Amino acid sequence: MKKNFMFIDLFAGIGGFHQAMEQLGGKCVFASEIDKYAIETYFKNYGINANCNIRDIDEKKIPRHDVLCAGFPCQTFSKAGKQLGFQDETKGTLFFEIERILKYHKTKYIILENVRNLVSHDNKRTWSTIYSHLKKLGYRLTKEPIIISPHQLGIPQLRERVVILGIYDPENRDKDLTIQLPKLLTKEENNIYSILEQENISEKYHISAYEEMVLNAWDEFYKGIKETVIGFPIWAVYFNKFTPLEDFPKWKSDFVFKNIKLYLNNREFIDQWLKKYNNLEAFSPTHKKMEWQAGESITSLWDGIIQFRPSGIRIKKPTCFPALVAMVQIPVIGKYKRRLTVREAARLQSFPDTFIPNANDQQAYKQFGNAVNVEVIKLMAEKLFNEVE
Repeated sequence: MKKNFMFIDLFAGIGGFHQAMEQLGGKCVFASEIDKYAIETYFKNYGINANCNIRDIDEKKIPRHDVLCAGFPCQTFSKAGKQLGFQDETKGTLFFEIERILKYHKTKYIILENVRNLVSHDNKRTWSTIYSHLKKLGYRLTKEPIIISPHQLGIPQLRERVVILGIYDPENRDKDLTIQLPKLLTKEENNIYSILEQENISEKYHISAYEEMVLNAWDEFYKGIKETVIGFPIWAVYFNKFTPLEDFPKWKSDFVFKNIKLYLNNREFIDQWLKKYNNLEAFSPTHKKMEWQAGESITSLWDGIIQFRPSGIRIKKPTCFPALVAMVQIPVIGKYKRRLTVREAARLQSFPDTFIPNANDQQAYKQFGNAVNVEVIKLMAEKLFNEVE
């Protein structure tokens, strides 16, 4: 693909596609987004007003372009529609908006991104519908969508996503696209410290005295018990309360049984631990639960990644961060006793340090959680453009 190509950015968010395409020499000629905070961030960074609902746009008024980019929401296609024939299968879904633009513009390249679940969604009907509709429009596609995660490119985030690549080539639409990926990295070849800020970290990111107390208690617990690998959630509330297991559904009775067994195997230590922390009276209910998911890779909770989750306190090894979702449970970096900063969240999505995040931290985390990963999209685009050349 020659530089100075034109692209459009649908369901634009804060412009993950925009970043990738611009870095490859592209120019955005149209963007569409409906979230008012994302629209603000998009305008601040690119000077483009993306404030329009794609459902309201006449495709004829969208400028000519070489690449259509879209991280479209995944919806089940209408079963009622199927009875009305192939043309109506996608009506009412946001994929239909992409389809009508492609039908009119015959855009040369398409790059679509979606959640990992798209492949199996609605008993694979979603993918097969998308595939057959794009083929009918004249696009060559990979036989299956590409599944890729930033950690495979050395960006320490586990975030499997589906990428659909297509080239408008009606005469060869039945020939599958073959995309050769470079050697991909494993989780173990990643390191969370590679994206961390080292200086001038605001106090607002540091954990509270209460959180530190709770984590110190669980660190003592892990170091004090005989077991080093724990394959089940620890629920302190069941340690010395021998509730009849038949009171619970099967899945829960299994966990309760394992907790009682753990307690009996470490009774002396756990009794002292509970006494020291006043039977965890000061702990909120969810903080009386702990999930150790780091195996034997670390010996202290403070060496891992920590999340305060509704299911309890979760500890993972420090290779990769869990997927940034609309970031409710912002990970804590144990070593530094602080949460991931907004800038670090941006780096996990491969946004440059020059990017201006939303001024509201909550919105900024949410926006990065919803964004596409810039390096992933950039690699996919390069492979797609090279396919033709």
